[in-house]
Amino acid sequence: MTVWDGVSEFVAVAETESFTAAANRLGISTAQVSRQVGALEARLGIKLFYRTTRKVSITEPGQIYYNHCRQVLDGLAEAERAVTDLHQNPKGRLNMTAPVTFGESRIAPLINDFVAQYPELDVTLALTNQMVDLVAESYDLAIRLGHLGGSTMMAKRLATRTHFTCASPSYFAEHGTPQTPAQLSQHNCLQGTLDTWRYQGKGKPRHIRVKGNLRCNSGWSLVDAALKGIGIIQLPDYYVQADIAAGRLVPILEHARAPDDGIWAIYPNNRHRSPKVRLLLDHLSAGLGKSEATAPYTNRNLE
Repeated sequence: MTVWDGVSEFVAVAETESFTAAANRLGISTAQVSRQVGALEARLGIKLFYRTTRKVSITEPGQIYYNHCRQVLDGLAEAERAVTDLHQNPKGRLNMTAPVTFGESRIAPLINDFVAQYPELDVTLALTNQMVDLVAESYDLAIRLGHLGGSTMMAKRLATRTHFTCASPSYFAEHGTPQTPAQLSQHNCLQGTLDTWRYQGKGKPRHIRVKGNLRCNSGWSLVDAALKGIGIIQLPDYYVQADIAAGRLVPILEHARAPDDGIWAIYPNNRHRSPKVRLLLDHLSAGLGKSEATAPYTNRNLE
């Protein structure tokens, strides 16, 4: 038995917590997975899993062994990617994820351009607002917006985004224009998932609690409501930039606007050596740096 025998089977069982699911992942029989894991346990002289008729769970020594094996397999996968990327044109699979709205309006068009430039790549772009596990779900990179929490991932800031407070000219003509964030309490503020809006005063961040008669978790719906004169909104630039430029929405409280926050690409630390990932990062950074406003609201799809 070589040092590699049974390792892939062991890792698959550890990650799926099932010999059957591991066999399905690897495309082999459950009996073969069981034999390979059993032989590996015999060679190591340790028990890797607790087995019952209903459940498979990893032992403490098994968890330690898994952590090392996972790194080794990731290294092998990276070695294969590096060899593949030696071709003049990058090829092979490239998996990424991005938030739904920002992904639809800004990331997807850039990815389409990237695929047109490198047609031998097989790119999967998954749009979701869920925080996915990049390693467990085999993603090469993810787009994240705003503040990044603690993570073992690598991060590259691609661009920034600006939050605008704005409403239609008709709303301000009827209700007046707030001159300070505190005056928002006298206005109909249309809310998304948060009931506080971000500002800055005297060099310090401020969170102003707002209220209004409409709440919706779709930014495009809030833009539509603002265009119809219902109230004031605060949204990132990619929702409102086109309407502000056309005069359909008017930004206010610019003197108190919160600092821009980041648009980030995050990726496992073994991906930064991949030429195709570096090419994609450069492409996204260049594209987001000069991206224009999206189409008018009537051409947009609601989330």
